[in-house]
Order: sequence, then C-alpha cells, then structure tokens
Amino acid sequence: MIQKPSLKRAAQVAVFNTLIALGISGFTDYGLWMNWVYSQCIGLSIWALVDFGQYWLIKDINLQWRRLFIIVPLSATLGYLLGTTLAQLLFPVHNFNFWIEQPRRALGFLIISLLAGGISTYFFMSREQLAIAQRQAAEAQLKLLQTQLEPHMLFNTLANLRALITIDPVQAQAMLDHMVAYLRATLSSSRATMHPLQAEFDRLRDYLELMSVRMGPRLHFNLQLPAELANISVPPLLLQPLVENAIKHGLEPKVQGGLITVRASRAHKLITLEVHDSGVGLPGQGQAEGFGLMQVRERLETVYGKLGTIEFIAGDACGACARVTFPC
Repeated sequence: MIQKPSLKRAAQVAVFNTLIALGISGFTDYGLWMNWVYSQCIGLSIWALVDFGQYWLIKDINLQWRRLFIIVPLSATLGYLLGTTLAQLLFPVHNFNFWIEQPRRALGFLIISLLAGGISTYFFMSREQLAIAQRQAAEAQLKLLQTQLEPHMLFNTLANLRALITIDPVQAQAMLDHMVAYLRATLSSSRATMHPLQAEFDRLRDYLELMSVRMGPRLHFNLQLPAELANISVPPLLLQPLVENAIKHGLEPKVQGGLITVRASRAHKLITLEVHDSGVGLPGQGQAEGFGLMQVRERLETVYGKLGTIEFIAGDACGACARVTFPC
C-alpha cells in the first residue's frame, strides 16, 4: 500500500524545489526570490496532486503501478497550472500572457515541471519499494522463527506428557485436554508476524495452565497486563520461551517450586516485559542460554533492530528476572 502523504515528504520536495529555483535563476532574468516562489508553488502543487492521487487511487503498487503513467503527467500539468496561478497572486504583474508572449520558454517550464514530477515520484517510489521489500524480508524471517519455535514447545510438552502417563494417568489426561485446547487456539490464529499484547498474554495463560497440570501446586503464576497496553503490537511467542526457561531452570530444580510473575509496563516510548521467577536463580555466569531464548533475541533484532533488548537479572535472595525492552 502507498504511504500516506506526510510533512516530511513535503519538506524534502521543498528542498528539491529550491535546487530547481537556483538552477533556473542562472538562465532567466527573474530574481532568485521570484523563481523560488514560483518553484515552491508549482513543485508543492505537483507533489500534493501526485502523492494524494497515488494514495487514493493505488492500493497495491505491485498490481496497479500502471496508473502512475496517468497520475504523474496529469498531476504535473495541473500542478504547474495551479502553482503558477498561486504564484501570480503574489506577483500580480505576471499573468498567463506569458504563454502567448514567450511560448517556448513557457513550454520549457512545463517540461521542467513534468520532469521534476517524474523524477521525484520515481525517487519516492523507489524508497517505498525498498521499504516494502525490507518489511517482507522481516516478515519472512519472523515466520521462519515461529515455525521453528512452535514444534520446540510441542516436543517439550509431549515429552513431559509421556513421563506423566506412567506416573499419574489422571493428570496426564487433564494435561492432554489442556494441550488440545492450547493447540486449537494456536492453530486457529493466523500466521501473523505481529499480534496484540493481549493475545500474547492469553496464549501464555493457556500455556501456564497446561504446565500447572504437570507441576501441580509447585507452580503458581501471576499475569499483569495494564489495559492501556493490551493493543500494543508484539511478535508472537515473545514471552513463552522466557516462561519456559524460568520453569525449566528456575522452578523445576527447586523442590517446593515457586511463583512466576509476568508484567508489562511502559515508560515514555519504551515497552518493558518482565518474567520474574522465585526459583534457584541464574547460573554462575549470570547468563541464560537455550534454543527458545536465542529465538527471542532474533525476533527482537528482526523487528526492532538494536532498539530491542533482552537481559537477565539475578534476584536479591533467589530467583531471576528476564527483561525485554522495545520501542512502543
């Protein structure tokens, strides 16, 4: 989809218009000020018609790019006439007799307008196509990571279920029921590369309910999601690997188990997600590694670049905290 016209693009066009005015001033008898006013009026008029025309008439650039062959020359011609009319309001001594008195020069200015409109459109469209390609590559990377992570979680759960069948068949049946419900919710959702934080917490609750069947009273959890953050978009399966890690390395080695608290907060323009556990704490080197955590790091880097971070913090007495931060 074509990007909506913005003030940033208007400012870039204004700079381009200034360069045109400087160039024209070397070949005309008019002063720089007059050329600059005419250039801005004509250039911004062309930009507005071209950009809004694309935004309104082109919904899919890959399928409807041929419409540019109508939008650009028509907008450049109308923009030239509109811009000239606006400039003449500031310089009443000039009028459209210019076309009769100096038709070749007037035609030259029109051709310059057409070329400028075509060049600026090509420049912005090339940047837009590059942005689309980069976004598609990032989405493909996220989908690949998600297809790797979901079987990882499924295999872990099936291994736990197999062990539980011989020890406690009733609990195994309850765990199987929860797993079916969890997988049904997961498979019914689309393969979107982003989803609301509320959906992330809902899926995490299903997962923790599943784990509660296996661990029984050794596992307690508390999910804290402020209502104002529920619709923030995040990559799917961002929190679950952190919770898996907290259960495996924090609570399971501890005889009495413990509590997992998942909390979301916002400070200024940054979102922070924290997974606290009251388990045995971090390893001696103070770092946590594993397949799921590696995937979380890659997902953060794919979506947010260097602005997405993950860190692990040791608790004061025991336990640990995994903290994820990324821009809102």
